Amino acid sequence: MSGISLDGITKRYGSDVLAVDGVDLDIESGEFVTLVGPSGCGKTTTLRTIAGFEQPTSGTIRIGGEDVTDAPPYERNTGMVFQDFALFPHMTVHDNVAYGMEADGGYTDEEIDARVAEMLELVELPEVGDRYPDQLSGGQQQRIALARALAPKPDALLLDEPLASLDKKLREQMQVELRRIQQEIGITTVFVTHNQEEALTMSDRLAVMNDGRFEQVGPPGDVYDDPDTRFVADFLGTANIFDGDVADVDGDYVSVDVGDATMRTVSRFDVDVGDRVSVIVRPERFTFADASADGGDAENAFDGEITFRRHLGSSVEFRLETSTGRELVVVRRSGSEDRRPDDRVAVSVAPDDCRLVNR
Repeated sequence: MSGISLDGITKRYGSDVLAVDGVDLDIESGEFVTLVGPSGCGKTTTLRTIAGFEQPTSGTIRIGGEDVTDAPPYERNTGMVFQDFALFPHMTVHDNVAYGMEADGGYTDEEIDARVAEMLELVELPEVGDRYPDQLSGGQQQRIALARALAPKPDALLLDEPLASLDKKLREQMQVELRRIQQEIGITTVFVTHNQEEALTMSDRLAVMNDGRFEQVGPPGDVYDDPDTRFVADFLGTANIFDGDVADVDGDYVSVDVGDATMRTVSRFDVDVGDRVSVIVRPERFTFADASADGGDAENAFDGEITFRRHLGSSVEFRLETSTGRELVVVRRSGSEDRRPDDRVAVSVAPDDCRLVNR
């Protein structure tokens, strides 16, 4: 398999639209990297430049060390799966999977049949070769689209929101299946999604995009737990965000005046008193304490009233309105907290569980 390298990729449409703004990214051979971000951030355009469907305005694309910036799609040896699967309705499953190999012209009929059988086994649909796409479920069609992309043995697999049209339960099942298949064959994969859950659960690394740029690139746990920017914290998962001014710097710790409280947090970069910053607290970092007028003696404490509670399976989400009118989101393990709406509570978070970012 081959790695992928993007060096200064920029894509403009006319003089007014800057879709991708000088992005750099090195993807190792066999790595699963997800481009994630809101609609219009440039993630699909970036994927299409890798595939060759879009020509970058500037920059260089390499696959397996070879410069393919100016090469057409059919010379890049990549497989692509689209959101709508794009299966040929008049062809059987066998012929759909075989299509790329037949178009290549370098395979015998026996080799094609053997490879199709191998791919159908890989996606765990060995008995559907004689069926047509409209005789398959959405999940089965997605697997066949994946088998077709993999059949010609591409150097890289490119996935453009292939799970978006599936219902929630099937989408979660296919997340597991897609990752299993990718790891089994070890193919370099670039996956595009706006779904944060998919990005967090499937990837070796995330590249979080905003306004055509990568805001942060790293392993999912690192990006979630230690966001570099306010945007990353707000987009990826749920975050309690406290905007304010640096009130004090004491060694490795910073105190931030957030209006209704002073938040104490670890500093990861140099700040000065008066700097505008944001303190990030993930919902699961808060802990409950007995309610009191001032939230007790704990640092970073708030008192208030629970306004909403919902079960999330293995966890429970609480919405808390503080005495100053601020809404906080708190998530705790299911069964660990017997609290209900209208209960008066206090919550706190340790300084080491907060993250400081520039606004």
